[in-house]
Amino acid sequence: MRYRMLGQNGLKVSVLSFGAWQIGDPNYWGPDSQANANAAVQSAIDGGINLFDTAEMYGEGESERALGKALGKRRPAVLIATKVSPEHCEPMGVRGACEASLQRLGTDYIDLYQVHWPVRHTPFEVLYEQLDSLRQEGKIREIGVSNFGSGDLANWFSVGSAISNQIGYNIAFRAPEYAVLPACRKFRAGTLIYMPLMQGLLAGRWKSIDEIPRARRRTRHFSGRREGTRHGERGCESLLMETLTALSQYAQAIGIPLPTLCLCWLVAQPGVTSAVIGARNAAQVRRNLQAGDLDLGPAAIAHLNELTWPLKSRLGTNADMWESTANSRLR
Repeated sequence: MRYRMLGQNGLKVSVLSFGAWQIGDPNYWGPDSQANANAAVQSAIDGGINLFDTAEMYGEGESERALGKALGKRRPAVLIATKVSPEHCEPMGVRGACEASLQRLGTDYIDLYQVHWPVRHTPFEVLYEQLDSLRQEGKIREIGVSNFGSGDLANWFSVGSAISNQIGYNIAFRAPEYAVLPACRKFRAGTLIYMPLMQGLLAGRWKSIDEIPRARRRTRHFSGRREGTRHGERGCESLLMETLTALSQYAQAIGIPLPTLCLCWLVAQPGVTSAVIGARNAAQVRRNLQAGDLDLGPAAIAHLNELTWPLKSRLGTNADMWESTANSRLR
């Protein structure tokens, strides 16, 4: 497993992180007879993963509880990242949210406490003061943000600091490359990447649009007429499936599993610190661990960039995977 610094003077983290949403929210992810949260977490630690990411809103706190229970006595050996929800970002809400997360996680400190989405009802300077107070008290070690666009990053860093920005990014959604990733590099903030396999699409699990669960076909890749979408755009479903087919064929040609290929491409991108992979059992974790050490080389990266360029061009510069440009939350 390779490790990188998260931010200029932040935490040293594995290039693959463990996303704990899946182990605590079966209502969203669906039933899984093979699910074993403890085995998944132990396998991740044994494989060299040292950063575990969750949020208070995942399963209404159940993800934090499941993660804390699974870590158990191994908690001191790892880093825990969680997130405060927008509705708790008012001045009197941050402390209560943090203390509730600490209780659910069964720990007395959080290594990385992240603002889940940019808030519009509380000035950044007020929110930062609350987070900094928690840091000075030792309840949190580092401050991070999540889903911040280039403008919000500039505003945040004008009043405070953050070691990281967590964003949605993968080989089939490259919009962050236009402005968000350059802004992270400008402010020397590391990046944690969620949806690195686009909730299973880049794992080759489904061969047609209709096979994909409804909850996982709400992004701008899909037609705005589909149930659950809110972007109102045409989508690019045919181009998406053509791109996935091309990626699968290339993965097969070079003898690397498709999800491993996509993760390797991702962690090779400039500014990317760690890809947050979700798993509900040990086998899923082990399948992805190969990407923690494998270097595809510049020729393969260039070819993958070429294969996915039409999709990148079609989706444009809007880095919000679910909303239209007019309603984008990444500003």
